[in-house]
Amino acid sequence: MSLYRDEGVVLRTQKLGEADRIVTILAKRTGKIRAVARGVRRTKSRFGARLEPFTHVDLQLHTGRTLDVVTQAETIRPYGEALAADYPRYTAGSAMLETADRLTHGEKEPALRQFLLLVGGLRTLADRGHEARLVLDAYFLRSLAVAGYAPALEACAKCQAPAIRAFAIVAGGVVCGACKPSGSAVPAGETIGLMTALLRGDWATADASESRHRSECSGLVAAYLQWHLEHGIRSLRHVEREPA
Repeated sequence: MSLYRDEGVVLRTQKLGEADRIVTILAKRTGKIRAVARGVRRTKSRFGARLEPFTHVDLQLHTGRTLDVVTQAETIRPYGEALAADYPRYTAGSAMLETADRLTHGEKEPALRQFLLLVGGLRTLADRGHEARLVLDAYFLRSLAVAGYAPALEACAKCQAPAIRAFAIVAGGVVCGACKPSGSAVPAGETIGLMTALLRGDWATADASESRHRSECSGLVAAYLQWHLEHGIRSLRHVEREPA
């Protein structure tokens, strides 16, 4: 039996047999893990509640032939408790978990920066210091940047010209008039400024933004993310905006 220990965030679970679950975890050192949690669906389970989505947990596992097995679990912070009673924050958190799952493709491939971004995003949501959708959009943009898909926001994505005229998902961000492909969006300058602020972590600028620019930003960021993932984020259909 090969034992190892790591900490991670539970991304999702699925039933296995009558009492077990398969738990998908984004771990700090190991990357994405799919492991069996034996007997966690029984009412007398020692750590069933510690292996629910949103939970930041310290784990001990042993390596199995196909799936590893969780042998110990201790809660570090149960973000689900702070988010469950707040629908906008809960749905934003759900979209974060789904995105983290999609952006970490291979199992047991280290993804430290994605792990740190997810923990930071969930913590910021739970602390309620910023609007939920702003936090979600910031998480999307930074996760894309870590994965190598950061949108160009300061110069044309094709020719590097400083004169920005539109935002083109297929081009990789903002574009000038000469490079603008058909079907490009033409957002307000304040919207691009908000995207830049969210990517940089400039919360003073983001919090001061107007509702219309936040809405436009959210639409562009969601479309850009899903185009690069080549798959929709199902949780996004439930995400609601809070009043600005």
